[in-house]
Amino acid sequence: MSARRAPSALTGLSAIALIAAVPLATVVTAETIGEEGQGKCSDQKIVVNCNVTECDQNCGLFGSDYLLDKCCKHTGVNANLLAFEESETWVPRIEEYAKCTGANIRLQYLAEGEDGMGAALVDDVGKNDVEGDGQGIYDAYIVQAPWLPAVFKGLKGLSDYIAANDEYINFMDINQASRSAVSFDGEVRALPLDTDYIAFGYRADIFDNPDIIEKYYATHGEELKVPDTIEELVDISEKLNGNHDYNNDGENDWGFCLTPQTNYFNAFLAPILQTHLKECEKRGEKYECSNGADTGQNIFFDVHNFDPLIFNDGFRHAVELYSRFVMASNCQNQTLAGVKCDRKTAFPTGRCAGVISMPGTMTNLLREDGKYSPPPEKRMDSVLADGEYWGRRKVFPGSGKVVNWNKKGLPLEDCEGAICPLSENGINYAPFFSEGGESYALNGRQSKPAAIEAMWDMFTWLSTLPVGEVPLAGTYRKSQLTDDAIDALAEQWDNPVMAQDLHDVLEEYFKSEDEGGNVVQDLFIIGFGEYNEALDTELHKSLVLQDVEEGGLLNMKDISQSIHPQKNKEEFDERYEKFIERLAERYAAVHERQDGGALHQLELWRGALDIQPAKSKDELCQELLATDHEGFDKLGCINVVTLKDLCQSQESDVEEYAPDTCKEDNNNSTVIIIVLCSIVGAALLGGVAYFTYKRYITYKRIRLAHEQLMEATLNESIRALHQLDYPLHLVRGDEFVEEGKLMRHEVLRNTHKLTVLDSLQDVDAFIAAGKHILFFSHQWTSFTVPDPSGTQYEAMCSAVKDLAKRNGWNENLNDVFIWVDYSSIPQANPSTQNLAIRSLAAYASSATYFVIIAPDTPHADLDDTCDLDTYQRRMWCRAEQVCHSMRNGTEGMYLAVDKNSPIVPVESNFFAESLHVFNGELTCCRLEHKGMGACDRQSLVIPLLGLYGELFRASYEAKDGNAEALQSVNTFLSEIEKHQEAVFPRTFQRIMWRKNKRVTEEVLLFGDLIDRMKARISSGVGFAVDEETNGTLSTKGSDNFIRHGASDFLRHGVVHGNSSGGVQIETAVGNLGDVAADM
Repeated sequence: MSARRAPSALTGLSAIALIAAVPLATVVTAETIGEEGQGKCSDQKIVVNCNVTECDQNCGLFGSDYLLDKCCKHTGVNANLLAFEESETWVPRIEEYAKCTGANIRLQYLAEGEDGMGAALVDDVGKNDVEGDGQGIYDAYIVQAPWLPAVFKGLKGLSDYIAANDEYINFMDINQASRSAVSFDGEVRALPLDTDYIAFGYRADIFDNPDIIEKYYATHGEELKVPDTIEELVDISEKLNGNHDYNNDGENDWGFCLTPQTNYFNAFLAPILQTHLKECEKRGEKYECSNGADTGQNIFFDVHNFDPLIFNDGFRHAVELYSRFVMASNCQNQTLAGVKCDRKTAFPTGRCAGVISMPGTMTNLLREDGKYSPPPEKRMDSVLADGEYWGRRKVFPGSGKVVNWNKKGLPLEDCEGAICPLSENGINYAPFFSEGGESYALNGRQSKPAAIEAMWDMFTWLSTLPVGEVPLAGTYRKSQLTDDAIDALAEQWDNPVMAQDLHDVLEEYFKSEDEGGNVVQDLFIIGFGEYNEALDTELHKSLVLQDVEEGGLLNMKDISQSIHPQKNKEEFDERYEKFIERLAERYAAVHERQDGGALHQLELWRGALDIQPAKSKDELCQELLATDHEGFDKLGCINVVTLKDLCQSQESDVEEYAPDTCKEDNNNSTVIIIVLCSIVGAALLGGVAYFTYKRYITYKRIRLAHEQLMEATLNESIRALHQLDYPLHLVRGDEFVEEGKLMRHEVLRNTHKLTVLDSLQDVDAFIAAGKHILFFSHQWTSFTVPDPSGTQYEAMCSAVKDLAKRNGWNENLNDVFIWVDYSSIPQANPSTQNLAIRSLAAYASSATYFVIIAPDTPHADLDDTCDLDTYQRRMWCRAEQVCHSMRNGTEGMYLAVDKNSPIVPVESNFFAESLHVFNGELTCCRLEHKGMGACDRQSLVIPLLGLYGELFRASYEAKDGNAEALQSVNTFLSEIEKHQEAVFPRTFQRIMWRKNKRVTEEVLLFGDLIDRMKARISSGVGFAVDEETNGTLSTKGSDNFIRHGASDFLRHGVVHGNSSGGVQIETAVGNLGDVAADM
């Protein structure tokens, strides 16, 4: 990111008047004048007319072709852009864009600059839940992530825009931290153009200086090294401080320098508190952490009860290290001298061994002739060899000590094993991405569509330009780390060493979770500034930089007598405890000032971290009722949930929290009984009768509620057969084979190579029209990609061609459509991905053919071999098989073990094992459901119950029909009947963690639902659901069978294959009249 400049003030005109006064295609800028910083509108006016004869010249600048088909597209369109930070590149870029498109983009800088931009966004866009609240003057904004939580609902959702233009934007090329910072509730609300993180720099002329190295060793008995951990950073800084002269002025200098700010403290805290964002599984000597459940780890607030993460040894460790670091820095002189402790004024003196800073400022600190760099006479460059450079950059130090999140009290332990799964040589690295950097955002409430389109095209165009040509942009993409990009940066800086250092740092920082990254996100919730102010006040103003006589650690009279956390432990402990107590109170006060209080803040924080599954306030409170009564009370959950309403689902939890809540209120009857008994013994009998009657009524009410719940479950299982939570996405056979490998869903979507069926009725019509759907079921052979060796893909291609040949299909495969997870399920957007996963059972049952792909393939990240045995052990693999076979039979199911062998039908004994779905392995059970509300087993009850009911109905209602047609149905049912308790377990043992205790509990799974389904169908009540009455309708007739082989199975009430009559279907796919008769 470029170094910050204070924006000029605009005071002469109001915002509205200012915009109205600007002529066509004028760029409004400002310049500071006068001693008081008064400003005026710039006289610079750029009037541009679009000329279609100059399109080639004006629309292909900088090698970008995005605007080539947009010449004069936005002629006459006016759009207003609000920014808070000036850049000299805005004027030429807006002028160039106007010459090409004809758009009239008007730029205004906010007079208050960065400090006022958050409030300006609220004023113009309006708060999230207040429609019509904003002024709507501007169409677009330059924003930072901390300002977005209060207004994101009023900003234009960009996910669809990005998808439509991703060949230019390449959203996944942007580093993960920046992408996460601008995403809320699964929707992208701003387009990153920069990123901010805490950078670490050091002086090679000090760390490679032979004299300093020799003296350091003689004094401390150890080698001087560039620190790898924050523990080493503090220790080395203290040992350098006051012992060496770096700038040749005869005075010993400091350790490392900084400007004391909360973001730099957070950089110390990050590698101690956050070790992994996903639950990990050990694979050989490594841990795989990309596919597990969310851990909820962060450095600010607990994601279950919103307690501040300050009551643990890790936070104390960070405070101790940070306070020692500050004491050995430039602050020891500057603070005592009554001036601001500031890296920008300290580093140019040559008295700093290194520095921590934001990335843009770091460049100006280390670059030759940089704004804040020490001049050559204040350095010792003569000790450096040819080709070496004095100002170096390195990954911010990690920590050798981390919090153990699995132990009560969150103790501090050595970084090793399962508590530190991403460690490198016993060090946990966790780069802190402060504030998120700048982004583009669009007003989604008041702006006209034409203005939004014009601004979007400009932002997209800017995303395709070289980073040096884009206003405010810095290095924020992986593609900006290529050799060519780094060479260009080296040429721009005239410094290959600095360019290579930046590459090495960002290569680590830009790792995604799939690549072992562990980036730490800033506190992107409403009240961001207030929380930071609370921490800054208590940490810096009241503790680290406060005089000892006022309760702080700094001795303003003699810095050497300041309170050291180790040397003066008792005094430090006393002050630290008061600091923690005050900080907790300040945080609580900030909670209360926000709409909705702490509970709403918790919901926002979980959303900002994208904790899955997402939970409502009710669900959060129900979880706290079961695990944390103190948190339940603190968040005011008693005002959110009604305890009596939870008696059905959480009776033991409710009773533990509030005894007798779930019991009928019998106080009046008890009093009556006592009084009557004292008067006449005969009244006792009447009282007992009354009490018995009330208990009977209560029992009847509970029984009725239970019956209603069971009926609702049966209805939902039936309803689920007729709907998709997410459309079915398929790849046409010929295009699948041509791709040469398994292609990511988003790539196929953006190149229009996916066929989309929105409903099961559309699927029926699709098949009735002569299309064939192949479902490929397989296991991933890498932590990050499904098939790195291509072995499974080759087997898939071979299977498609083999099926086409066997069935006499068109050899060009254009009537064959393929479902495979990596291509058919969204990979980039977690929200839509979850919807697709919920529809997995429907996808599998909708396919006309089901092929198991299980060649022997080495796992790319482990020593294991993935084969048919490992495939068959997975519960989800078994579930896919059962979901297909219960709808279609087993004769369309095949096995492919390599590319050279023909596919073979699945053998009956193989399927017999598959039928025992719930004996399969699950990751959630292996992780003992930490941080999870339910087991994946429970998510399969409704789809499997519905499929069984459909199968049973097909058999029951066709008793007098074709015996041959029922053979496979009855064989299937017979196999289930033999092992019903194993196939559909009534209950299962679930291991959970409650209040840091491991609990084993018996949980209802199917219960008596299978028997109820049989009874419903046998009694003639029916199987279809009446949408209007929520009751059931009888669906008679055994003619609704499909034929995939020798057996007939029911499929959505449509005949696919041979039939004596035609089928008339009208769906979103189109009108298909008598299609079956023509097949």
